[in-house]
Amino acid sequence: MAKPSTPPAEDRVLAHGVVATMAEAGGYGLVTDGAIALEAGRVAWVGPSRDLPGRYRSLPAEDLAGCVVTPALIDCHTHLVFGGNRADEFEQRLAGASYEEIARAGGGIRSTVTRTRETSVDDLVAAALPRLDALLADGVGTVEIKSGYGLDLETERRMLLAARRLATLRPVGVVTTYLGAHALPPEFAGRPDDYIAHVCAEVLPTLAGEGLVDAVDGFCETIGFSPAQIERVFEAATRLGLPVKLHAEQLSNQGGARLACRFRALSADHLEFLDQAGVDAMAAAGTVAVLLPGAFYFLRDTTLPPVEALRAAGVPIAVATDCNPGSSPLLSPLLAMQFACTLFRLTPVEALRGMTVNAARALGLAGPAGCLEPGAPADLAVWDLRHPNELAYWIGQRPLKRRIWRGRDG
Repeated sequence: MAKPSTPPAEDRVLAHGVVATMAEAGGYGLVTDGAIALEAGRVAWVGPSRDLPGRYRSLPAEDLAGCVVTPALIDCHTHLVFGGNRADEFEQRLAGASYEEIARAGGGIRSTVTRTRETSVDDLVAAALPRLDALLADGVGTVEIKSGYGLDLETERRMLLAARRLATLRPVGVVTTYLGAHALPPEFAGRPDDYIAHVCAEVLPTLAGEGLVDAVDGFCETIGFSPAQIERVFEAATRLGLPVKLHAEQLSNQGGARLACRFRALSADHLEFLDQAGVDAMAAAGTVAVLLPGAFYFLRDTTLPPVEALRAAGVPIAVATDCNPGSSPLLSPLLAMQFACTLFRLTPVEALRGMTVNAARALGLAGPAGCLEPGAPADLAVWDLRHPNELAYWIGQRPLKRRIWRGRDG
């Protein structure tokens, strides 16, 4: 994961806040008049303000006056770096064209590939920064950024370099995911197996060798790649010691989630057409279900992911924006949480866990990431709210009061 260079952390105590630690299984882990001691960029102690240990009483203290404190949000599935946009395709869909029809006619992912191949690293960074700033303004402390709009070595490298550079320009953690198996590039038209061989033998090993890849993803779908082709990509990732995840069961049931679980995937994402066999496989593998309600909303989908079956099987559920130019131009994690509740019937606590502790698990983040307990990174969001359930309640409000990254205001 790319990390920003920041000044030394400020040791201090934040007191008299409504602290949602997210460390309680299935709940908020609420401390209603809570305090948090921060030392050396990590959480040193959490508990009732009245119980603050004496060794922390000499630290500078700040009165939060009842504001809500949560872990900084984690957006665990984005395509934040790309060239151009696809507003014209939005108009086409409103006129009756489907996402699949547009893709098969040369639009969709391939149209963004054309524009991204024409864009320099500097321009990719400049275009992505406002999108990243919008996420930060909603309390995000860590963001995953996928490649997959280059589909050749040079452009995929530029995308990953741009993603890594973002972490040097803002106080945020960036996880980079290689998504070469996103679509078939024009130079490999009619030769998907040859393209997958190229990805496995040349592009992925090169980018991994350059230290640009934290995980490997794919798009397993009728307009993407078959399970057999994705399996070859996952085998190559495994040889390189890289974890995998998968866009699975978004438009049809291809058995992608079950395939991903055979490789102990960190996550399977979308999942609208996931069946019970896929749910059971995810539960057995410990694979996180990442729900992407922005894409569901924007594409006007009607098939709901099997949330009740995921709950019953104990599959961890994460939520993300899926920010991308074609199917989810969503720049508000809080709205993604709201959509997850209203469209998918998640509870507010499930939605917040989906953007904190479960999102951390979906990215394979080490240690007690995504929660507020001793040893966790001091990545916090302070909200001008009185209960964390309001985060998924308001539509269009910007309640973030302050964001703390590794112990410093950012």
